Amino acid sequence: MKKILGALVALVMMLSMASFAYAQDVTITYWFWADNDAYAATMQEMIADFNATNGKGITVVGEQIPWDGGGYSNTVFTAAMGGGGPDVASWKLTATPSFVANDLLAPLDDYLKDWEGYNEIESTLWDVMRQVGGGEKVYVMPWNTQVLYVYYRPSMFAAAGLSAPTTYAEFLDACAKLTKDGVYGFGMRGAKGGQEPWGSFIYARGGNFTDLTSPQAVQGMQDFIDLFQKGYTPSTAPSDGFSQIIDNFKSGLTAMTVHHIGSYAGMVEAFGEDVGAFVFPGDVGQWTSMGDTENVMFASCANKEAAFEWLAYLATGKGQETWCKVTGNVPVAASIKALDEFQSNPFMKVSIEGAPFAGILPVLDTTTEWINSVWPNTVQQALLGEITAQECMETLQAELYK
Repeated sequence: MKKILGALVALVMMLSMASFAYAQDVTITYWFWADNDAYAATMQEMIADFNATNGKGITVVGEQIPWDGGGYSNTVFTAAMGGGGPDVASWKLTATPSFVANDLLAPLDDYLKDWEGYNEIESTLWDVMRQVGGGEKVYVMPWNTQVLYVYYRPSMFAAAGLSAPTTYAEFLDACAKLTKDGVYGFGMRGAKGGQEPWGSFIYARGGNFTDLTSPQAVQGMQDFIDLFQKGYTPSTAPSDGFSQIIDNFKSGLTAMTVHHIGSYAGMVEAFGEDVGAFVFPGDVGQWTSMGDTENVMFASCANKEAAFEWLAYLATGKGQETWCKVTGNVPVAASIKALDEFQSNPFMKVSIEGAPFAGILPVLDTTTEWINSVWPNTVQQALLGEITAQECMETLQAELYK
């Protein structure tokens, strides 16, 4: 019996050593894009830090791939389909369905179930990850986000006897009361990209993106129309895009507008302490739009355990902290969000407060065309009174889910 037990112990030790050896001296290729040279240098510094500190013989080799106006995803797709893609790559959620449909991504569920960092990330964010993967499996590892919120001018609010709204009804009321003396209450984005702040109106009334023709969703659309038709937004709102809403706010033409933390430095430069932010409020429901930069592992990766170590470093480790400090993006890990550097920035703090309500539009084959053409053209017609809120939402529903 002792001999049998000894043999079993020896076998277990051999298997353990074999498993440990598997993680030794492996190289993981990582493709990423960077918005500027400083971000690219930061990524290489993070890679060097991981390589020096992981203690498992894992070497990440990073290769910067041009964003190319979104062409990055096509570049990665072509390489992966040809068998020459990376082991892991930085990611946009909208790219996920086509990669999953072609079995190019590795599901992460087996690694996540025993990962101590899983509960550091909002459950609602994991829900989004599952949503883009088809609803059951997680193919995308969260990394950092951008959360839309409302910028406002405290001095204008004080002059009108108002404080930052905490309910949707208060928000609509503020849009009306702040419209005076050549100032408009709200800087509406009616051109492409406007579907993101618009979604907050739909959800605030209890609607959602599943059925845009519900009475609640139609009422949210009517609220959007009313703000324009009652004169609480600039007359150019139906054609205003990002640059227009930001310029209008900075010039003092509008008292509120919606964007994310990427604009806060310019706002502070323009107004000093006379600019604040609040989460877009809801009454029956609440939602705000989330921009994302995530990571994925490819099915072709030969050393998936080692690759997951790198993904974890970016999601909840030092890589998360370093990247978000340099880029100003919103962390996804609770321990990083709690750091003084993030909590002491009021705009970052509002972003973090809005994160549990943040989501994305349904990622469908129709989504790109819907965003680029259907939504702005149809909503412009509604704002100008050419179609009703009901007709607008019926068109948006039919074109998104056709």
